[in-house]
Amino acid sequence: MDTVLPIEGTALRITRSGRTVLNVPNVVVGASSCTAIIGPNGAGKSLLLRTLGGLLLPDSGQIRWGGKPAPNPSRSIATLQRSQRLAVGFVPQRPALLARTALQNLEYALKARGLNAAQGRANALAALEMAGLSAIVNTPAQRLSAGEQQRLALARALALEPAILLLDEPTASVDPVSTAPIEMMLKTASHSGCRIVIVSHDLNQVKRLADEVLLMNQGAVVEQQPVAPFFDAPKSDEARKWLAGELLV
Repeated sequence: MDTVLPIEGTALRITRSGRTVLNVPNVVVGASSCTAIIGPNGAGKSLLLRTLGGLLLPDSGQIRWGGKPAPNPSRSIATLQRSQRLAVGFVPQRPALLARTALQNLEYALKARGLNAAQGRANALAALEMAGLSAIVNTPAQRLSAGEQQRLALARALALEPAILLLDEPTASVDPVSTAPIEMMLKTASHSGCRIVIVSHDLNQVKRLADEVLLMNQGAVVEQQPVAPFFDAPKSDEARKWLAGELLV
């Protein structure tokens, strides 16, 4: 599955209602263990994440996974390269869970991956235990708290063993009690070799998780460098202003 790494976007451009909302000449993620995408609201962070993940087709430009063109999201799922798709995981800010139990949510995903019922159940139970959700395996997903739902969505994504996992503000809607186990799950996955790309507004979270920072503003990538020099000696005016708490316009 590591053939999808790195993920590279070239000459990416998206326009909405006559306004350019994404304009990125070149960007590469997946070379570092954890890349954090930061910036003000409307900067294009989620657009870039979804485009890199093959969920959104840019108006122009190209996405390459492991040096090869990424699957086209507009094509039928039957024509997609399944191994590539499974290697790139995505967790949205609001979990998209099935109207089934927590266990069945994972079993369904693992069955789609090709595991038989017995192995799928074993892997699902192990993933739920890793997420600290063993006590609610038979609870309908819709009855879980926001934090539990997010952990379930993350456990489901990680159970598919992606080479890279893209996350859009995974802790934005949960309390600190749920944030800690989510971050621990991400650290464990990263230490196991899964590359992480996370959109976050929490700079302390970025410092805890990331080894690389990508700052966006007005649809463009204005700075990308390792986390320590980014915070200690940012290169761009935008980064200096952002870190000083100033508004980027």
